[in-house]
Amino acid sequence: MSEWEGKSKGNLLGYKIFVFLIHNMGLRFAYFILIFVALYYFLFSWSSSKSIYYYLRKRQKFSAFKSFVGIYRSYYVFGQTLIDRLMISSGKKDRFTYDFDGIENIEKVIEEGNGAVLISGHVGNFEISEYFLEDVDEHLMTNIVTTDLEKKKIKDYLEHLSLKSRMKYILIKEDMSHIFEFNEALSKNEFICITGDRYMPGSKFMEKDFLGKTAKFPAGPFQIGSRLRVPVIFVYVMKDSATHYHLYARIAEVEHRNEKKLLDAYVNSISTIMDKYPYQWFNYFQFWN
Repeated sequence: MSEWEGKSKGNLLGYKIFVFLIHNMGLRFAYFILIFVALYYFLFSWSSSKSIYYYLRKRQKFSAFKSFVGIYRSYYVFGQTLIDRLMISSGKKDRFTYDFDGIENIEKVIEEGNGAVLISGHVGNFEISEYFLEDVDEHLMTNIVTTDLEKKKIKDYLEHLSLKSRMKYILIKEDMSHIFEFNEALSKNEFICITGDRYMPGSKFMEKDFLGKTAKFPAGPFQIGSRLRVPVIFVYVMKDSATHYHLYARIAEVEHRNEKKLLDAYVNSISTIMDKYPYQWFNYFQFWN
């Protein structure tokens, strides 16, 4: 797999399995089973493993041995984030502890009442951010912008199990009707969340030096963020330990219609996060072609 194909690695069947394990066996047993699931991907998912190894060896400059072991570690941490999300969304938030770094930036934007664009990435566990944000405003709504229909199936399945989520999904459409959904959400003081780190072949892109080598980034998130005239916040939720998470929220400086400057700020921001959490980069494809 040389490029991202528009679909995330986690799927509905995987969620069903982990929901069963969590509800019947508990968190520790789910983590135990994850040892073997991660080992399976480590042994047989060669294309994604090759991408992880390249990232750790060439971009993070780890040793060959540390990079090789890091392949397994990355799979295991990714699986933990999926399990944790299911645990937290099923009402077991108190099993985890949390740090809020920059939450005052979120509070300020909510008070202004114009909504905001959150730009995150496929790092950490952003989809549990709603459980941080509900401590700030229990009525706050976040809209996840995605091209992946699988995510909507997963959300519908979780709600079928009464695992309610206040997140909504806005699917990117060819007729551009999603723009009206953006404007409607912002008019209600809701947040729009976009990931800025997955360029899809055939779509518009921008190039930027990233961890020492040029990479392609989707133009859409940065065009949207620089044109909607609302605050832009870089947000990441990172796993510090087995039961502890850390939310980072940073206000971005935005010049109207200057998507290049916004991309520059984003790359600086996410690079800092990846330096601190190198094993929580979950783009399992050849990001640097």
